[in-house]
Amino acid sequence: MCDLSTIHDQYGASIAGEFNKSIWKKFNQAVRDYKLISPGDRIAVCISGGKDSMLLAKCIQRLQSFGKPDFQAEYIVMDPGYSPENRQKIEENARTLGIPAQFWSTRIFQSAEESAHNPCFLCARLRRGWLYQKAQDLGCNKIALGHHFDDVIETILMGMLYGSQMQTMMPKLHSENYPVEVIRPLYLVREDSVIAWAERNSLSFIRCACRMTEGRPDEESGSKRQTVKLLLRQLRAADPAVDMNIFRSAENVNLRTLISYHDGEKRHHFLDDYNEGYTLKGTK
Repeated sequence: MCDLSTIHDQYGASIAGEFNKSIWKKFNQAVRDYKLISPGDRIAVCISGGKDSMLLAKCIQRLQSFGKPDFQAEYIVMDPGYSPENRQKIEENARTLGIPAQFWSTRIFQSAEESAHNPCFLCARLRRGWLYQKAQDLGCNKIALGHHFDDVIETILMGMLYGSQMQTMMPKLHSENYPVEVIRPLYLVREDSVIAWAERNSLSFIRCACRMTEGRPDEESGSKRQTVKLLLRQLRAADPAVDMNIFRSAENVNLRTLISYHDGEKRHHFLDDYNEGYTLKGTK
């Protein structure tokens, strides 16, 4: 009979072994550089059942075992109305990886499907609100989500192409309505690395839990994010550095070269102080 503790060590060891450079160091770099985890934190690690959130849970579990920083974690799975097969797959993966996941059932999928207008938006809103409330009920001050590097650059492009704005997915942010903070410890980890880790360990995860897209190939989802994924794939073929260039563009913003920008409610336009301090070279 297989010793489960050996299996658990195997998956954790692979993160810091074969995938030390691509996953474990990137994870720790994000935690350190963006100050995501502090001593005394109680973190609700949100598991959707996909590869990203499962890897996140395993990384946080490994970090927690070292005791530095000293923090606590609750590994939570909100079941919005998964099919029995998807629910069973998530439970099996949690057991295999040794993640002490807590499950709660909700009717979020059903509520969203009954909405006549934009069920996807309603679903996302209901899921987010549930996670914030559950984290608060569990005494957690932070929520950890499994977004990775590719999610970040895709968000930058989506904002520009479809939202008419320059924005990014932040490594952490405060909730406006709950006393909890959202953190994204996989912020610097590439999606290819997550896929390679899963394949190397012969792990398979649910692809999409949404009943509206379940069973459809990614290429047929028709979502804006999928369109951006395909665009990035083409751009990488011409220039492998394009991902990092997009990411750095959100760190290297020169406000003097923007037509306008806003800081919360306050808006600024380049014409506001266009002539202030201007002096032609060679004149006094």
